[in-house]
Amino acid sequence: MNETVDQLLAGPPLGASEGELVDWIGRLEEIKCVAEAVQTEAAVRLDEATRARQAEAGIRARKLGEGVASQVALARRVSPAKGAKLLGLAKILIVEMPHTFRLMKAGLFSQWQATILARETACLSVEDRRVIDYQLCALGPDGEPPAVVTMGLRQLENAAKKLAIALDQESVVARAANAEKDRRVSVRPAPDTMTWLGALLPVKDGVTVYAALDQAAKAAQAAGDERSRGQVMADTLVDRVTGRDGVDAKPRIEVKIVMTADALTNDTDQPAMVEGYGPVPATWAREALADAEVFIRRLFTDPTGQLVAMESRSRKAPDGLAEFITTRDGGICRTNGCDAPIRNIDHAQRHADGGHTKAANLQGLCERCNQAKEALGWQARPGPDGSIITITPTGHTYVSPPPTTRHLATRRAATVPGRVRAARRTPRLRPRSMRRAAPTARPSSGTREISRRGTDEEPPGRSPASRSGPSGRRP
Repeated sequence: MNETVDQLLAGPPLGASEGELVDWIGRLEEIKCVAEAVQTEAAVRLDEATRARQAEAGIRARKLGEGVASQVALARRVSPAKGAKLLGLAKILIVEMPHTFRLMKAGLFSQWQATILARETACLSVEDRRVIDYQLCALGPDGEPPAVVTMGLRQLENAAKKLAIALDQESVVARAANAEKDRRVSVRPAPDTMTWLGALLPVKDGVTVYAALDQAAKAAQAAGDERSRGQVMADTLVDRVTGRDGVDAKPRIEVKIVMTADALTNDTDQPAMVEGYGPVPATWAREALADAEVFIRRLFTDPTGQLVAMESRSRKAPDGLAEFITTRDGGICRTNGCDAPIRNIDHAQRHADGGHTKAANLQGLCERCNQAKEALGWQARPGPDGSIITITPTGHTYVSPPPTTRHLATRRAATVPGRVRAARRTPRLRPRSMRRAAPTARPSSGTREISRRGTDEEPPGRSPASRSGPSGRRP
């Protein structure tokens, strides 16, 4: 195929044969690899240019390069954590693994394959890493590609591990011992109101946990349990971690659910929000709250569905306002492409520059994004529609959309009693919810946060008259 890149990106012509289509797919894969190599090179040059600019401005040596990873992340539409990994990989490939980088530029090696090699040689010295880079990725005497380009990902990983052990077994053993410090548990959304719960554990602990769950499943099936092996293992895991006695027992766990009053009372089917997960169907939320004692905190929205602002005269957002921002932003960092949980309540326009401590000027950020925007040349300000506008040192502008696009929108106010039963159905899941968000003033429509507590609280500072309904009666 002698087509140009533009012709290839335009797609194969109608009537192309099967062989031509396969060739097209192969050439496009090569272009992807080359593009990733060029991105790698550009990231390293950006880092070098930024460090030079910051050094001229008198930035301390340990602060040089701050914010580069976040710029890479914004440009590549990934999270800042992913951007940092990509920048780190780029530096390694350019400086320490030139043969791997050459394969990428030739369209023979993907960025993920390069990542595997970099990961499996991370514990080695630069000299040993270059040895593995040469042995696995150097072109042959006549320019023929090495065998590594035809390996599967597991084969590639094993080949790198074997060479690493042969070169420096002590470092590999030390790395394995040190890895135990990284043990953790994570959760991420799965389709159909499910979640993936993962745990990074030392191999002996991981195998032991799995064996215990497998043993419980075998015992249950031997006793005639109709659940599948996987279902028994999953239920056993939940039972033992939460302390509940059986499938139908209520776990003593708190989960924050935010939904409109109309959705709660079965008048509409607007999605609810589960913090840490995302949108769920209103029907699911009502069933989850069935037969549970719930606490209703009133959060008010404007006609577009955006929570009404709160503000404070202090520099640091008080607890109520901070929780309001966390709820408004869905518990997820506001930076484009970042899915990390909120760790800091940040002033979009810096407080030192005259930014006010009010909801319109506040955003929930993760640690990395909060630190990145403090680097030299970064600017941010609130937009007129609730968005946050970020300008990087290179002049590129990124707009984080208003929280309305991530959350619930209701145009009608509604009133519900303080203690309710959400539905008259048999629930599939009965989490308790956590009282989290702060209320606001000047409501135009209602939103409800469902929380496991006792009574119906009102926003502070509101008079009894302001709590009355249209007829002057308390709801």
